[in-house]
Amino acid sequence: MNKTSIVFICALLGCPAMAEDINESLDADANGTVKISNTAGSVDVTGWSKKTVEVTGTLGDDVDELIFERNDDKITIKVKAQSSSGMWGRKDISSELSVRVPQGSSVEIATISAEIDVEGVHGEQELQAISGDIETEMFGQDIQVESVSGDIDIVGDNKDAESEIGSVSGDVTVQRLAGEMSAGSVSGNVIVDEGSFARANIETVSGDIVYEAALRAGGRLDVETVNGEVRVVFVGDVSARFDIETFNGDVDNCFGPQAERTSRYAPGLELSFTEGDGAGRVSMSTLNGDVYLCKK
Repeated sequence: MNKTSIVFICALLGCPAMAEDINESLDADANGTVKISNTAGSVDVTGWSKKTVEVTGTLGDDVDELIFERNDDKITIKVKAQSSSGMWGRKDISSELSVRVPQGSSVEIATISAEIDVEGVHGEQELQAISGDIETEMFGQDIQVESVSGDIDIVGDNKDAESEIGSVSGDVTVQRLAGEMSAGSVSGNVIVDEGSFARANIETVSGDIVYEAALRAGGRLDVETVNGEVRVVFVGDVSARFDIETFNGDVDNCFGPQAERTSRYAPGLELSFTEGDGAGRVSMSTLNGDVYLCKK
């Protein structure tokens, strides 16, 4: 086959480009913002001591270009995929990005079908994935994490921050968070391990909820699931007014008071009592599932 024939076939069908390795860097503000967008593949971000943003990895065959630019204190990294590839519409846009950013950076990451992994980044974080797991660390700065189809895992350092975390179809697991938190999943479990909260709101539609953390003086904890068990174990003493109910399930309360039926004709149970000075508020409810309440 001669060169002219090859050119003609490629023009007609679309010949795949060779995967491209990338290794680029830009000077960056120590406390700037890094915005990353990748359609498919993975995004791994690591904080380091240099005032430089470095991008390495591999672009998919059908990626047009990697946009990598700085505007004042903001750096943008965007994988720009081809709108089409050949008459059969085959596209290979999966790109693997490894990004190093100054530790003090704030990061904004958005993916469609790509996993996100963030380590050692001390600024605020806004992480979004349509289909993919998200793992990150947080260091006393506000965080917002959302995944439509994927698990979320967050490890904090017990410093106060505001956290908004949600998955439509996936488990949410957080450890050593503190301050104020809203966490939920439509179809998945929510697990809160360690930490200390002034306010926490946890919800699921179909999944269990586990809370094993401290509730501060005057704090508020709201826990609700439609189909799932609720397990709340306070770390240390707690002083609060408790309101607990389940329509179809048992209530096991190691603080002492026992739940009573809401009606002689229905299976529902409810329990209200005060522990300590009652300055805080704890609300727990499930439609179908048991409730367990204790402290350690």
